[in-house]
Amino acid sequence: MGTYGGRVDRVDPHPVTGRPSTSPAAPGGGWPGDPATPATPVARTAAGVRRLAGTATDVTELQARISVCRACPRLVRWRESVARDGRRAAFADQPYWGRPGPSFGDDDASVLLVGLAPAANGTNRTGRMFTGDPSGDFLWAALHRTGWAALPTSVGAGDGQQLSGMRIVAAVRCAPPDNRPTGAERSACAPWLQRDLELAVPRLRAVLCLGGLAWDATLAAVRALGWHTPRPKPRFGHGAAVELGVPDGRTVHLVGSYHVSPHNTFTGRLTAAMLDQILLGLRPQAGGSSRWHPPRPGVG
Repeated sequence: MGTYGGRVDRVDPHPVTGRPSTSPAAPGGGWPGDPATPATPVARTAAGVRRLAGTATDVTELQARISVCRACPRLVRWRESVARDGRRAAFADQPYWGRPGPSFGDDDASVLLVGLAPAANGTNRTGRMFTGDPSGDFLWAALHRTGWAALPTSVGAGDGQQLSGMRIVAAVRCAPPDNRPTGAERSACAPWLQRDLELAVPRLRAVLCLGGLAWDATLAAVRALGWHTPRPKPRFGHGAAVELGVPDGRTVHLVGSYHVSPHNTFTGRLTAAMLDQILLGLRPQAGGSSRWHPPRPGVG
């Protein structure tokens, strides 16, 4: 048995490393890729999120603080109850991360990919964004085909998966009940996304938003940071592209894609070819151009 969050928890072997872990995973307890330690400061209120996000000096420190956040009581109860007592039958013998999802990928990324929120049996189980569910399977296969990811699948932390030039973040970092965070929860989490964007700015060329909620959250975040955004508010759509003005005078491209949820992929609203076109358009082109290259019909 082990202790996390003030109670004694069952211990199970991690599916990749075999190392015993509690559910939820204790900070610094040996979960592969855990950015936190027992000394990592914990945000317990929205004001605490603002303070700890704003004072994080680099990506590693920011993700450590994100991964132990307890600012939203409903989300904390849900993520931990799933980890302890609500595991899917197929994963009943595996430990669950049960904490907010830190970003994953290249700390020096020129592209940020923004999702909405972790899934209860996906990121909330594996500790990695878009990992452990059908949405992630679809996304990682595309990231590998288009040269962003080292492997075509993402099984869990410690499996050797890597991203080059891209980092995956989210508008909300905890798995919400029914996949629906409240407005207050989205607002409380917003400073984490704002700081992710700030820290990425020196190298950032583009932000890819999966779905309209991620698009809206990103626009709100960059406006809060004082970036120039078009008026009226740009509409989300698959392949939508908007130029954002960064305070240093550069341009960052905001790009939209339909979300990789089964609702979209199983119905054909989003196909593998459609997502590949978007991802290929984000790559720097021959000659070093950093412009967003929109999809061309029939390509991919």
